[in-house]
Amino acid sequence: MHSKNNNFNEYAVIDLGSNSFYMLVVKKINDSLKVIYKNKKNIHLATGLDNEYQLSKSSIKRGISCLELFAERLKDFPVSHVKVVGTYTLRVAKNRHEFLRAAAKVFPYPIEVVSGQEEARLIYIGAINNEFVAKSDVKFIIDVGGGSTEIAIGINSTPILVESRPMGCVTYAKQFFPLQAIDRQSFERARFAAEQQVEKIIKLVKSKNISVAFGSSGTIKSIYNILLDIGVTDGIITPKRLDDLVSYVLEFKHFKDIDYPSLTKERKHVFVSGLAIFYGVFKAFGIQELHYTQSALREGLLYEMVGDHKIHQDICQQTIKNLIKQYNVDEAHANQVAITAQHFFKQWQQFSPVIIDKILESILYWSALLHEIGLSINFSGIQKHSAYIIRNSNMPGFNEEQQFLLSTLVKYHRKGFKLDTLPYFSLFENKQIYPLLQILRLAVLVNNQRSNTLDPNAFKLMVLDDDPYKIALTIDKAFAKSNRLIRLDLEQEQQYWQQNKPWQLELKIG
Repeated sequence: MHSKNNNFNEYAVIDLGSNSFYMLVVKKINDSLKVIYKNKKNIHLATGLDNEYQLSKSSIKRGISCLELFAERLKDFPVSHVKVVGTYTLRVAKNRHEFLRAAAKVFPYPIEVVSGQEEARLIYIGAINNEFVAKSDVKFIIDVGGGSTEIAIGINSTPILVESRPMGCVTYAKQFFPLQAIDRQSFERARFAAEQQVEKIIKLVKSKNISVAFGSSGTIKSIYNILLDIGVTDGIITPKRLDDLVSYVLEFKHFKDIDYPSLTKERKHVFVSGLAIFYGVFKAFGIQELHYTQSALREGLLYEMVGDHKIHQDICQQTIKNLIKQYNVDEAHANQVAITAQHFFKQWQQFSPVIIDKILESILYWSALLHEIGLSINFSGIQKHSAYIIRNSNMPGFNEEQQFLLSTLVKYHRKGFKLDTLPYFSLFENKQIYPLLQILRLAVLVNNQRSNTLDPNAFKLMVLDDDPYKIALTIDKAFAKSNRLIRLDLEQEQQYWQQNKPWQLELKIG
C-alpha cells in the first residue's frame, strides 16, 4: 500500500454511480484546487440489478474493469488522498460484497458505500461551495442520479433537510421504458411514480420558502444544454420551458430518435426517464426557477477531504451529540465509559502490533457514548435496542460501514456472544474490530456500578505475547477489595472470552 507523503499535493475522488463511474483528480496549488484529470465511464451498473437486488456477474465485471483502469492513474497516490464512494446500486445490491471483494484485488483503495441521506448531504456541501450557489439564502438542491434522486434544503452551509428516493434514470428507464419507446402514457406513469415518491415531503419543502433552486447531475445538465440548443440563452429551467421541452421530447417515437446537438448517444438511453423524474419533482414542489450547477457529490467529497480534515470530524461529533440529546442518554455515565475506553485503548496501543487509525479510534469512543441509547426502549436487551437505533438513524458524516460498525460494537457490548456471528466488513479487518470490541466490553463492565468517581488508573491493561486478542487486566488491590461485584463481573466476562477463541482475558490483582 502507498505510504503517506506529506508533500504530495494531488487528490482524487471517485463516484461509483448507478449510471457511470467518474474519477476527478485535482492538484492543490497554494489554497486553490485545480482540476488536472477527469475520466468518466458509462458502466450502467443499475441495469445489472435483478428483482431480488442481486448484481449480475456482467455488471460486476464492467465495474471491476473500470476500477482496474482508474487504479493505473492513481499508482502513486497515498490512501489519504483518495476517496471512493458507492451510491444507490451498491447500497441496495444484496451481493455488494462480491463486488467489493473483487474490487479489492485490483484496486488498492477503500470503497465506502454511503447512505442516501449522506449522499444528499455531500451533494449539498459540494453545490453550496460553488460561488454562484453560495450567494442565495434558502437553497434547494436536487440531483437525479442513475438509481436514486437526492434532495437537500439548507440555510447557508447547513443542510436542514436531506432526502433520498429510490428513483433514477437507469432504473426508471428499465421499469417504465423497457423497449426504449417514447409515448405519453409511459412518460406520465414515470412522472407520477416520481411525484408519489416525494409526496410526503411536498408540504415541508414548500414551507421552507426556497429563494433559489439548483440541480446537479447528468439529467439536469442535459436539460440545461438542450435549452441552450433551442435558443434559451440563460439555460434557466422554468415551468413553461420545461413544459415545452417535455412536449418536444414526446414527439419522438424512440430514445435513439431524440435529436438535439448536445445530447450524447450514451445519454439518450436514460434521458427520457430522467426527464420524467425531474418533471414530476419540479411540478410537485412548485419550483419556479432552477439553475444547473456542476458542483455536487464529487466536489462535496473533495471539500471534506482537502478543505479541512477537522470539518468531517466535527460533523460526526455533532451527529453523536444530537443522538445523545434526542434519546436522553445519561451523559455523565456515557462520558465515564468513554474515558475508561480511552484509558484502555492507550495502554493497548503501547503493546499491540495492530494499527488502528483515528477514525476507528473515534468509533470506539462514540460506541461508548451511545451504548445505552436503547434504554429509551427497554433495559432488557438494551444492546439490541441500541444497535437498532444506531443502524437505522440518519447519521451525517458516517458512511454505511462506519455506521454499521458502530451499531455492531454496541450490539455486542455485553452478555454472551459468538464471534462467528459478527458481520463481514469490507473496510475493516477482524484484527481491528476485535480489540475495539474487547475494550468497549471492559470499559462498560468496570463502570457497571455507575460511579462517576471511578478512577480508570485502578486498572492496567496489557497485551500478552504480542497477540492483540490476549489481554491481561491488572486490578488495583485496594480497588478489588472494595469492589467485589466488579471483580465477579470480570470473572464472568473471562468465561465469555474463553468461549470465543482466540480471545483470552487474564485477571490479576496487584
